[in-house]
Amino acid sequence: MVMKQKAVLELASDLLIPQFTHERTRLDVIDGWLRWNPEQINVPNHAKQEQRGLRDLSESGWMSLVVTNLAQQLFAEQAHSSDRLTPEGETVAPVWRPWLRNRMPSRQRAIHRAALSYGYAYTTVMPGDTGSVIRGFSPRNMFAVYQDPAIDEYPMYYLRKSADNGYLVVDEEAAYRLVYQDSRLQFVDYNVHATGVAPAIRYSNQIDLEGRTPGEVEPLITVAKRVNKTTFDRLMLQHYNSWKVRYATGLDMPEDPAERERIKLMLRQSDMLTGEEGVTFGTLDETPLEGIIAAEDKDVETLAAISQTPAHALTGKMINLSAEAIAEARAMLDLKAGERQVGFGDSHAQTLRLAAHQEGREEDAADFTLTVDWRDLGSRSMNQAADALGKMASMLGIPVEKLWDRIPGVTPDVAQAWLTYKRENPSADELLARAVNAQSNGTDG
Repeated sequence: MVMKQKAVLELASDLLIPQFTHERTRLDVIDGWLRWNPEQINVPNHAKQEQRGLRDLSESGWMSLVVTNLAQQLFAEQAHSSDRLTPEGETVAPVWRPWLRNRMPSRQRAIHRAALSYGYAYTTVMPGDTGSVIRGFSPRNMFAVYQDPAIDEYPMYYLRKSADNGYLVVDEEAAYRLVYQDSRLQFVDYNVHATGVAPAIRYSNQIDLEGRTPGEVEPLITVAKRVNKTTFDRLMLQHYNSWKVRYATGLDMPEDPAERERIKLMLRQSDMLTGEEGVTFGTLDETPLEGIIAAEDKDVETLAAISQTPAHALTGKMINLSAEAIAEARAMLDLKAGERQVGFGDSHAQTLRLAAHQEGREEDAADFTLTVDWRDLGSRSMNQAADALGKMASMLGIPVEKLWDRIPGVTPDVAQAWLTYKRENPSADELLARAVNAQSNGTDG
C-alpha cells in the first residue's frame, strides 16, 4: 500500500533527513582525507605565510593510494551458476545482460571505491523502459534504514538526494519525490515500482555482527596524520636549517638599516672575509635530515602494515626483489582483496537477482547459486601462468578448454569464442577419433 503524503513527510523530516545529515558529517571528514583535503596540521596563529605554505605541501594523498591499491584488484568479469549447467555450457546470458546493458563493467569501479573508502555504498535497481536500471550511489548521497542492519538483505526504506535540491524516499512499493519550497519540505509526486522490497543493495567493505561497516580510510586517519606531521617537520628543517650559517662578530656596522643590509648582502660565499682585531668569523652547522627522513619512512611503513598494503606500493622502493619476494610482499593485499571479492560478489549477485525479478525472470531471481567471477589481476608473468596451467592440465587432468579463461588477459568471451571455433573446426585427430568411435558403435550395435 502506497504511503500517504503526510506519512512520507514525517518519515523524511523526523527520521531520514536528520540521520542522513548526521552521517553525512562523519563521511565528509573521510571524504576530505580521500580527496586530498585532510584536516590541517595545527600551526601557531603567528605562523608566517611560508610556514603555512609548507604545511600545505606536507599533505599527501595517502588514503587515496591505499584505496586505489585495493580497488585495482577488483573487477567483476562474469557470472556463473550451477543451476544453469547444460551440456553446451552455462546459460547465464539473460542474468548477465542487465549488467552489460547498464555499463556496469566500467561503473562497478566507482561502487567498489565508494564502499572501500566510506565503508559501504549502494546500488539501486529500478524498472526501466528496456529493462532494469542499475545505478551506484555513494553513502554521502543516500541513506538506508534496516530493521536489522547485520542480517537484512534489503532496507525498509531509503533516502536519496536529488538534483533539484530535494530528496527521493523509496519503500517497497513506490518512490516519493520531495523538494524544499520556501524553506519547507513539500511532497511533489510518487512513482510506483511495485518491486516488493526497497530496491537498494548495500556493498559493505567489512560488516560485523552488529551491522557496523568500517571503511579503509577512517581507521587510518591517525596514522596518516602522523605521516603528514613528520613530513611537515622535515620540510621545516629543510627550509630553515638544512645549510650552514656563517656569522661574523665584532664588525663595525653603520647605523642606517638599509646600509647594514647592503653590507650583509656583500658578504657572499665567494667573498674574501677580512677584519680588524676583535673580529671573529665562524659557522653554525646545519641540522642533519637523516633522522627525520628515517622517521618519515617508518611512519609510511606503519601505514603499509596496518592497511595490508605492500610497502613498495607506498614508498616506491623495490630493489632486486625475486619473484618469490614480490609474491610474499603482495600476499596480505591478495588476502584482503579476496575477502572484499566475497562480499562485493555477493552484493553483485543480489543486484542481478533483483534485476531478474523486476524483469519477470523469476527462475533467475531465485537462483542463489549465482556467483560472480573476478578477473585475475595478479602480477604473474605469462610464462609463470602457462607453466601453472600446463601442470594443472597434465597432472590433475583438467580439460584444457576449462583453463583457457584463466590465462592472463583472456576474458570468458574470448575463451568461449575459442571453444566455439574448436567445435566447428575439429582437428584431423578428432575427426579420426569420431570416425573410429562411430564405426565401433555401429559394430557393437
